[in-house]
Amino acid sequence: MPQMEMPVDGEGNAIVVTGERLRGQLDVEQAPVLELNAEDIEAIGATSIAELIEAIGPQTSSSRGRGDGRPVFLVNGIRIGSFRELRSYPPEAIEKVEVMPEEVAQKFGFPPDRRVVNIILKENYSSREIELEYEQPWDGGYSRNEQEFTLLTINDGARFNVNLEASDSSLLTEAERGVIQADDAALPAGVDLGQFRSLVSDSREYEGTVNWAKALGENGTSLSLNASAGYSETLSLSGVQDLVTLDPLERRTEVQTYSSSASLSRPIDGWQFTATADAVLQDTQTEIERAGSNLTDFADSETVTLDSKASMRGTLADLPAGELSATFNADLDWKRIASEDTRTSGDARFTRRRLGGAASIVVPIAEDGAAWGGIGDLSANFSAGIEDLSDFGTLYDWSAGLTWKPTESLTLSATHIVNEEAPSLTQLGAPRLETFNVPTFDFVNGETVLATIISGGNPDLLAETQRDWKFSANWELPFWENTRFSAEYVRNRSSDVTSSLPAVTAAIEAAFPDRITRDASGQLVSIDRRPITYDRTRSERLVFSLTTRGSFGEARPESEGEAQRGPRGGGGRSAEGRRGDTGGPGGEGRRGPPSPEQREAFMQFRERVCAEDGMAVLERLAQAVANGEDLSAQFPGFDPERAARMIERFRKDDGSIDQERLAQFRERICSMDPAAMRGQGGQNRQAAGQGGGRRGGGGPGFGRRGDDGRGRYFVNLTHTVELANTILIAPGIPELDLLDGDASGSTGQARHSARLEAGMFRNGWGVRLSGNYTGKARIDGSDALGNGDLFFGDLATFDLRVFADLGQVLEREEGFLKNFRVSLRADNVFDARRRVTDQNGEVPLGYQPFLIDPVGRYIGVDLRKLF
Repeated sequence: MPQMEMPVDGEGNAIVVTGERLRGQLDVEQAPVLELNAEDIEAIGATSIAELIEAIGPQTSSSRGRGDGRPVFLVNGIRIGSFRELRSYPPEAIEKVEVMPEEVAQKFGFPPDRRVVNIILKENYSSREIELEYEQPWDGGYSRNEQEFTLLTINDGARFNVNLEASDSSLLTEAERGVIQADDAALPAGVDLGQFRSLVSDSREYEGTVNWAKALGENGTSLSLNASAGYSETLSLSGVQDLVTLDPLERRTEVQTYSSSASLSRPIDGWQFTATADAVLQDTQTEIERAGSNLTDFADSETVTLDSKASMRGTLADLPAGELSATFNADLDWKRIASEDTRTSGDARFTRRRLGGAASIVVPIAEDGAAWGGIGDLSANFSAGIEDLSDFGTLYDWSAGLTWKPTESLTLSATHIVNEEAPSLTQLGAPRLETFNVPTFDFVNGETVLATIISGGNPDLLAETQRDWKFSANWELPFWENTRFSAEYVRNRSSDVTSSLPAVTAAIEAAFPDRITRDASGQLVSIDRRPITYDRTRSERLVFSLTTRGSFGEARPESEGEAQRGPRGGGGRSAEGRRGDTGGPGGEGRRGPPSPEQREAFMQFRERVCAEDGMAVLERLAQAVANGEDLSAQFPGFDPERAARMIERFRKDDGSIDQERLAQFRERICSMDPAAMRGQGGQNRQAAGQGGGRRGGGGPGFGRRGDDGRGRYFVNLTHTVELANTILIAPGIPELDLLDGDASGSTGQARHSARLEAGMFRNGWGVRLSGNYTGKARIDGSDALGNGDLFFGDLATFDLRVFADLGQVLEREEGFLKNFRVSLRADNVFDARRRVTDQNGEVPLGYQPFLIDPVGRYIGVDLRKLF
């Protein structure tokens, strides 16, 4: 249990309080990358947990640049089977979010290439949500609408959630954006091929999800289940089918997806056992009309995946500097892809079974206040794993790292990772496929042509070996409250790297002459982009991140706040809850400085009602006060008259206690920082046991949770600097420098990129600004004269969200306006598009701004009602 000590008078007398950490909060060696409490989340203005995670994307993405980018998700500190289990939850159900660095993933059975997001839910919450959304580009052309219904209940250790969602988007063609077409002599005069090529497909999507979770018994065992089904259909245009009838070439795709996941967690002899399983079945059927005939090709692909993981996490021994902790895990994954395509000969079927095991340990070396405490906290972590792939063989991985906290606010870490990675099933065995008339830029001739692109698999690919270093510093700034600055240096080294054929420059064509076909005049005809194996790749980057949050504005005077708010049943604060008044039975809210006895009484009261059985304790206390019982023995300084007035706030018209108001009262008490409750602000210091450094509290907050009239703000800023990025395709071939004119794709590699997320909320009004920046880049052409060179301008885009909770704005806490939110969105506010030019300053046909971004400025309105 953490202790809190703070002075209460000028003579140095102190109160020492021992209390429980927030239920489900992580206790690890590393400091969090980002922390958000309920008030911070409200300021973001997200409508679902999925949107919330998107808004904090830079903080949840790994800077190492490996893996699939999706973080490891925990609920109340427990790993879940799939993000589908909670992605549709309303953000109002969250008590706190912790984002932890990649090294923490090892504690939950994953390699250190994914960040960990721990979502702590409120113990009692219930809502029904209806959301309607309409969006379209500022320039018109197409529109999108979405409807969603969500039901969620969290009560007595159980969660139940139903989510239904439907969306529809119309078609946008190249002609509607004025895209200039490549010359095609076969087209009749005056016919615009852009009418028959789509930029945005016509699509419809439907999805239904059911989630259930339950605490089983009193020993900490829990079970969660998820099931979802989805259907989508899209229609896209890819040219002209017949030059006489001018019928468009249509591609129709239908996708049916069925998925299910489960997780089981239980303590076993001091260890935590967690097992998860996630199964997905996806069937994709595609109809492709064939040019020059009335024939239609059919493609059918069925993919079945099963991912399962079992892990044991606990303590091996107690060392002088702390606990020697370990995690052991076993994985069994299975994937099958079966496809049929009339454009190829024969069916394609391939299967992969992966069986793996790994172990990781954390060795405490020094601990502040204990062994070798003079240097702060120091720990080492080690991991090793092995996996057997049924179609590829045995692969290995290992890692080692150090984490050092010389001070409570500064965390330094170093990690070395060695990993072997197999090519994917499709990279190895996908059937050969030709796609005709694909607009392609020819760097040798400096022109855009319609070429045939060959795709498929390559069975001769090798296993990739990755060797990475990561060094990081995470500093909680002592001069700026609730602000963290982090810096990371990442060095990646890989050999035998699987990749598609790079952009076809003169150097690439010389290295792979059998992959590029030209006609007698030298015009590009086709490119074989099936995967190849690079000899090695190297990259280095710096990532800087600044996150801050806090309150702004002056608080309302007590009398004004009391008169305006009064008693409420919908989560608003009663008159007993005004600033400086926590509503405890010990008289903590009286005007004037409370006595030490009153402070101690309130802390005892808070500790009891915030325990696991706190709701039952609060109900018994309420009944005792209602019966006129004397509680002064249990709570020194107990004020029976004030306590009786407090209980009256929770009564219904029939005289019974309103359980919802009582639960909201408990929620507010438990979410408050002890420093704010004591009125001592920054003098409070949370001591050892708070893994990851000092935890920001946030006090009673704003809005519906302890609204004292102040607003809330947040700023998250990330800047990435690419120091090096090179590819050696094969010995004897010049190394490609992606930061100096070479390319692995159709766009150059920018040296600088940044992302900004900022917002504020006050009195029901909120605004969020998202910014993205990509720096300049270039791709060198065929010769020293600059023929075929491409120059990519830098690009900065800003997205704006403005939202209003009408119940708060109009002070309507009853009726339809209560919990009714209107949000306006404007993506790419300044309608910015990346400009690409050749050596003559002209825009190549394949890089026209509307081909790069057909949408531009995008506006929409969202109506959301919580019941």
